[in-house]
Amino acid sequence: MGVIVQKFGGTSVADIERIRNVAHRVAKAYDAGNDVVVILSAMAGVTDKLISMASRISERPEKRELDVLLATGEQTTAALLAMTLISMKYPARSLMGFQAEVRTDCAFGNARILDINAERIEALIGRRNIVVIAGFQGHDREGNITTLGRGGSDTSAVAIAAALKADVCEIYTDVDGVYTTDPNICGKARKISKIAYDEMLEMASLGAKVLQIRSVEFAKKYNVPIHVRSSFSEEEGTMVWSEECDMERLMVSGITCSKNDARILVKGVPDQPGIAARVLGPIAEAGIVVDMIIQSAPKNGTNDIAFTVPRTEYDAAMETARRVAEEVGAEGVHGDQSIAKISVVGIGMKSHSGVAAKMFSTLAAENINIRMISTSEIHISCVIMEKYAELAVRALHTAFGLDREA
Repeated sequence: MGVIVQKFGGTSVADIERIRNVAHRVAKAYDAGNDVVVILSAMAGVTDKLISMASRISERPEKRELDVLLATGEQTTAALLAMTLISMKYPARSLMGFQAEVRTDCAFGNARILDINAERIEALIGRRNIVVIAGFQGHDREGNITTLGRGGSDTSAVAIAAALKADVCEIYTDVDGVYTTDPNICGKARKISKIAYDEMLEMASLGAKVLQIRSVEFAKKYNVPIHVRSSFSEEEGTMVWSEECDMERLMVSGITCSKNDARILVKGVPDQPGIAARVLGPIAEAGIVVDMIIQSAPKNGTNDIAFTVPRTEYDAAMETARRVAEEVGAEGVHGDQSIAKISVVGIGMKSHSGVAAKMFSTLAAENINIRMISTSEIHISCVIMEKYAELAVRALHTAFGLDREA
């Protein structure tokens, strides 16, 4: 029938009973005549436990050895699923990342996939084996085990699907698809049946947690259709694929909310050429990702520069910003961790006007003050006070006609 890559997350393989459920779902796809390759995460909570064990030995465990340790989580689930399938009389073979020849760079803890030699996988499925591969891991050119960072099993799955030219990559998780917003925040959120790669990329980068960003980048680059669906039901989920496919042309497809950012304001910066580079350059050199940036209009020979950084990097960013402010003669530095970033996303925004006006007027009607704004062709983001985040999401969801029909 075709080649299907199925990826199961940690909650899907959290215990032996759930691994058995996964085995039955895999067997169903195999019995339908498909060649099946399965990518697995570690059991839910296992990676955190392994990190905790390592931190009891050292506050900063050596990264190479930490990758060796963390890779055992996926190794365990791959072996257990293969054993389960074999006990059900299905031919199955487990492979670790290096055995599947997933080659990465040497950035331990956050490695990037360079290429995949799919010959061994293809040979196994050619003999009608179900191939079970440990996700989240690969190897560098020296043969060291590497891991791909949090959510890396999604990336493993899509990259392997691309290498195999699979018909679809099914991502099984504890939710049944991509929603117009977080259902835990807005009870009227509804499942999206189809979404374009670019929309999914924007939603993932702006706070939606269904898919890892790098996996969507891979899918778009190699045109791999992704089907996001639940491990615990047979319902159809959400298809993530090319914009050229038959898409619903809504003006706005979804509302996202991120509470993972902090805002830093450098006040009274001298208004002179190159000053933004002098302020933000050291932040970048410290390995801190800057997201939104706003520079005020000059006043009395100075202006203000505000930017956002990941909240986990706030202390390091503030330390660097204070040092730079002193070097350039700025008046001071102020920080705020109690912010949220609310975004509206949709490919339909390319051909519709008035999205920004509706977003701003909706927030104003709820008496929510906007502190920063950024835009792209298919999204508009506003920074607001964190305490108003959920109210803003619900108001915007209704304003853009995304509420589920009663």
